[in-house]
Amino acid sequence: MSDEKEKELNRQEQAEAQPGEQEAEPKGEAPAAEPAAEAQPAEAAPSEPAAAAPAAEPTAKVSAAAPSEPAAAVDPEREAKLKAAAEARAARAAAKAAAESAENAEAAAVDPEREAKLKAAAEARAARAAAKAAAEGGDGGSGEAAAVDPEKEAKVKAAAEARAARAAAKAAAEGDAAPAEPKQPSPKQPQLDEAVALIRAQVGDDAIEEAYINELNGHLPTLVLKAERLLACAELLKTQESQDYSYLRNLSGVDYETHLETVYHLVSLKSGSDLALKVKADRENPQIPSVVSVWHTANWNEREVYDLLGIHFPGHPDLRRIMMPDDWVGYPLRKDYEPLDPEV
Repeated sequence: MSDEKEKELNRQEQAEAQPGEQEAEPKGEAPAAEPAAEAQPAEAAPSEPAAAAPAAEPTAKVSAAAPSEPAAAVDPEREAKLKAAAEARAARAAAKAAAESAENAEAAAVDPEREAKLKAAAEARAARAAAKAAAEGGDGGSGEAAAVDPEKEAKVKAAAEARAARAAAKAAAEGDAAPAEPKQPSPKQPQLDEAVALIRAQVGDDAIEEAYINELNGHLPTLVLKAERLLACAELLKTQESQDYSYLRNLSGVDYETHLETVYHLVSLKSGSDLALKVKADRENPQIPSVVSVWHTANWNEREVYDLLGIHFPGHPDLRRIMMPDDWVGYPLRKDYEPLDPEV
């Protein structure tokens, strides 16, 4: 009897605990009638509820005993990035400040030409605005446009002001600079003067068109002769003892588009002095007397000039092409030369 009473008491306790567990479940999982329906099977299987009730206690204890998560620790990588970003912003700010100070320093030196252009641009904009306002405010008649273009006038005015500013700056610079020393005469000027006096005395005053010192070529004395006087001047410069230009170092031709020209570079083997002669020729019919009878080295040089520039040398013993074929058309070193085959 005692065993049966204990079993009866256990069933009653289990029956009382069964509805409490069902209420803890979510409302949506089972309808309200389920706790009552499940109470009857609990009597048939008393062992299952008894095992379920104690199992729920450790879970609740674990969840209750779980402490709250501590605050996140400091991330060193994030701190480094924030510090680098701050330094980059500071560097950019410093660079910007330096650039602005440099611009201000450049702006301090006022460029008069730039100021004039800015002023002209402002005046042009104002003129365009005034013209537009006048056109919009007019009655729309068919009157002729004003002859004066305000924008053009402003540009012309700005250009004049810029020129005046440059001239003033140049004058100020020249005034501040020390006065230039007088130009010293060329050391070869006496040599040139002697050759000029000799030719004018023995050949003729009209033989020399121009005489000058070529400073860019080592102060080379240079004479520009008339073509019809070339042969007489050449013989004089070679045979005269004070000159003695016995060697023709080079003979070349030049196309200046307006005319052709030959250049003779003479050397005195005795004194070591040098002299240049120039002779101009017409482009349409270039004729310059040959100097082969005076300097034999002119033979092939004159042939080359004839071959490439088309200058004829009357008196040459064998004037024919030396580089191009005999049937070649044109003279390749002339500036108006047009090749038959542009790919060659």
